[in-house]
Amino acid sequence: MKKLFQEFSKGIFIENPTFRLALGLCPTLAVSTSVANGFGMGVAATFVLLGSNIIVASIRNFIPAKIRIPCFIVIIATFVTIVELTMKAYFPALSKSLGIFVPLIVVNCVVLGRAEAFASRHGVLKSILDGLGMGAGFTLALVLISAIREALGNGTVLGLTIVKGFDPALLFILAPGALLVIGILIGIVNYASEKR
Repeated sequence: MKKLFQEFSKGIFIENPTFRLALGLCPTLAVSTSVANGFGMGVAATFVLLGSNIIVASIRNFIPAKIRIPCFIVIIATFVTIVELTMKAYFPALSKSLGIFVPLIVVNCVVLGRAEAFASRHGVLKSILDGLGMGAGFTLALVLISAIREALGNGTVLGLTIVKGFDPALLFILAPGALLVIGILIGIVNYASEKR
């Protein structure tokens, strides 16, 4: 039981895709302008991670090694299509806000990397925990970055004003602000890890 928990929690702390592995930074930079966007992208990526990990782990012994990457991409693209169509049907505002970055989950390094490095070499249960843990870690990172950027760049969190009279800095809504926030958070995470 302890090993299963470790399999799940490694994606949140030790191997966090954003703060420790620096994977999936393109959507992180682009969509983390508000907490709603960050959470929506995190949930979408978690669904794709979970679904693709389950299928890849289930059929890993039947896929020839030479064509494994194209097979993984087809599997991932299937789940991304499900997410995209569901989001357009039930969350049209979020779909419009996230734009092209939902279809681009197909080529997200976090998803393809976990399919190749983990799910293709482990059983279904471990792959489920890996997908959930990596998805949770990615979602937490996106929400944290989004909250900081929204608070400093708009003066709001989830659309609610934090402090009246606060003069927000436009920099934090732009890409350089995202890089600054991510860099500072990566530095804090690395410092805390070395102190443990």
